Amino acid sequence: LAFKMAEEVVYGVYGSLEPERAAEQAIRTGTAILTDGVTAAHIHGIARVAIKRGREGSHLAIYFAGPMRSAGGTEQALVVVLGDYVRRILGLEAWRASEEEIGRFLEELRLYEREVGRFQYHVSDETIRFVLKNLPVEVTGIKTDPIEVSTFRDIPGIETNALRGGALRVVNDGIAGRASKTRSISSVVVHLPRLNLSEPCACS
Repeated sequence: LAFKMAEEVVYGVYGSLEPERAAEQAIRTGTAILTDGVTAAHIHGIARVAIKRGREGSHLAIYFAGPMRSAGGTEQALVVVLGDYVRRILGLEAWRASEEEIGRFLEELRLYEREVGRFQYHVSDETIRFVLKNLPVEVTGIKTDPIEVSTFRDIPGIETNALRGGALRVVNDGIAGRASKTRSISSVVVHLPRLNLSEPCACS
C-alpha cells in the first residue's frame, strides 16, 4: 500500500506536482503508511527530499533528521527503498557515493559513537563502505549535534560539517542492521506492477 500510494502521488492521481515536490510528498505519504502513522518519522524524521545534480546526472537525496530514530530500523531502511522506487518512476539516475563522501560518513559515524551515543548495531567500516557504494539514493541529513568532523570537511554536496545523526542511524541501524529483512521486501517491490498510464509521470 505504501509503495502504490507513493506511485499514485508521483503520477499525479491527487494533483500534479513538480518532480521534487512530488518525490517529497510521495515519500512522506509512504512513510506515514509504513509506520502506521504512530511515529513522527514522516513529519519530523524526514527534513526534506531533493533532486540534486551530481557527477552522473540528477539523483534523489533524502535528508533525515534526529526524530527518524522514533521509527524502527526496518521502517528506516524501507524509507530509502521507497525513495529508490520513486527515483525510478521519475527516471532519475542512481546516486554514486564518492570516496570523500564515504570517508566523511565513516568519520562521522565513529565520532558519533564516541561523543554522542551508541547505535543499536555495531557495523564494521567495510559493511558501511559496501552499503554506501551500492545505495542508489543519497542518504544525508541536517545537523543534529554541534560536534563537527575534523578530517573530511567541506565536502561538495554536504551542507554541514556537523554530525547528521538521522542519516547515520538510517544507514547503520536500518539499512545495514536490518539488511536481510530489507532485501527480502525490496525484491518484492521491484516487481510491483506500475500504473498503466501513457505518460511516465504527471509531474509538471
